[in-house]
Amino acid sequence: MSGEKENKSARRYGSANISTIVGMSLVLFVLGLLGLILLNAKMLSDYAKENIGFAIYLNKNVKEADVIQLKKTLDAEIYVKSTEYIDEERAVEILKEDLGEEEDFMDFLEYNPLLASIDIKLNPEYAHLDSLNVFESRLLENPQIHEVDIRKDLAVLINENVRKISLLLLCFTGLLLIIAVGLINNTIRLTIYSQRFLIKTMQLVGATHGFIRRPFVIKGIVNGIISALLAILFLYGVFYLTQQNLPELIDLQNIELYLSLFTIVMVLGILISWVSTSLAVSKYLRAQTGDLYY
Repeated sequence: MSGEKENKSARRYGSANISTIVGMSLVLFVLGLLGLILLNAKMLSDYAKENIGFAIYLNKNVKEADVIQLKKTLDAEIYVKSTEYIDEERAVEILKEDLGEEEDFMDFLEYNPLLASIDIKLNPEYAHLDSLNVFESRLLENPQIHEVDIRKDLAVLINENVRKISLLLLCFTGLLLIIAVGLINNTIRLTIYSQRFLIKTMQLVGATHGFIRRPFVIKGIVNGIISALLAILFLYGVFYLTQQNLPELIDLQNIELYLSLFTIVMVLGILISWVSTSLAVSKYLRAQTGDLYY
């Protein structure tokens, strides 16, 4: 009879462990999925900022050697991601493509009114209004530059929207993290609850708190690792499917970021399991024997 009760208790404990692992893995998966969204949101915002850019229009008859030197100088600037030189003939071709004109309007003008230019794309951290004003002032000091065309209104709009979206995502992430910790903590407490009489029995026969707590904490950490591995496996599936169907949203060159995300999921799984298990065991170590029946 005693053996049957022990088997039932063991089955209940095993079932509780499986429920804990499944619940934790789902919660960690949701947290990781939100982290994946945050990473891609950051890359999308950087992509938008890089494409703000601006154009530098050069004076007529600027020597090719001076253009090459100016382009090299710009490429060396920390705020510049890339530059592209567009000569006067190429500018005409681009204008014709934009206007959809098949005939050459140059035949009517008999001269080329367009200026050669250098298109500049910025590094995202410098794509804000203050930096753009500084760049514009510095560039206009160069006598070879006729005009600087910067879309400051677009820069302001993008930065404001990125700030709002980032704040919203961070608030949602914080709220979800609190909920996730609470769910995992409650799941682990229910698992430890099924072992409360064993904990109290070990305490009554003279076992120290550290001796009693140790196997439960180790088991909790193992469950946390298994849950995190399952969550990472699910996240990798999402990562793979997204890369196959929407490759523009996944940059394989930034795989280190995703590995960092997987590491964070693993650390969260271990840390939350460790703390929650320790607190749950300590609760029953402090409880009176009569309280265990409620």
